[in-house]
Amino acid sequence: MRRIARAPWELLKRVFGWLVLFEASNKVRLFPSAVRLRRFEDAETTRLAALLGRPPAALVATVIATHRRPEALRAAVRSALEQTVADQVVIVVDDGAGLPGLPADPRLFAVSLARNTATAGVVRNVGIRLTRSRYVAFLDDDNLWEPDHLEQALAVLEPPSAPDAVYTALRRMLPDGTEKDVLSVPFDRRRAAHEAFLDTNAFVARRTRSLYFSRLRRTPEVLPREDWELVRRYSRHHEVRHLPRATVRYLVNPGSFYTAWDQGLGPGSGAQRGGAGQGPGGRSA
Repeated sequence: MRRIARAPWELLKRVFGWLVLFEASNKVRLFPSAVRLRRFEDAETTRLAALLGRPPAALVATVIATHRRPEALRAAVRSALEQTVADQVVIVVDDGAGLPGLPADPRLFAVSLARNTATAGVVRNVGIRLTRSRYVAFLDDDNLWEPDHLEQALAVLEPPSAPDAVYTALRRMLPDGTEKDVLSVPFDRRRAAHEAFLDTNAFVARRTRSLYFSRLRRTPEVLPREDWELVRRYSRHHEVRHLPRATVRYLVNPGSFYTAWDQGLGPGSGAQRGGAGQGPGGRSA
């Protein structure tokens, strides 16, 4: 009887993908919190824009979300500022914990939300909305970019008839500094309905009205994550391409959703060992 009762669910999973079904459920269950967080996001964007004055503008705007990781944040900021692409602004958005001292650089701006939201999508959205750029890139405060990350991405995005977004391979690092593997999976929208292989630390996209994160409050137990939701929704009307070159050093830790990647990918997924194809403190408000 149990097998018979599960048959419709198994059929739906095969047809639509379990991640798509889970996300539909999330939108229903978590809708009230999303409405409140949207209001907060709007109010904070208005408040912080007034403090910043002229919006930070460049070819690429890099958004770094942070919360209580001062040393890791400084390392992430350095890796963003040391990019070979100079036409860039970096905006650090703190989720209500307070900002540490950051490097003095005219391309760096830093703001702190009035309170903690515990919602990564809202934090990143504020950074997107406070900046002006052709492209937007994302970096979390515990990850690092190789110096040519943006250069490699723009080489794909800038030519005529280019895609609207590109994501590179992730070099997944363990807390002891050793390499776990390289995650390099070609984009396949159908496959993404069943597997969580998308991460915005590797994602650089053309700024459009579709480029915003889900405002659902996602605890660690809520799947899929906001990275998956953004890329899947963005790809509905925009071309997304994979660049099989590892330009991101992604820290895998027990609190990271991506420690469960291996369970969802399985053999032949593209998760490879070794190479994969190859103020003081900024401006704050």
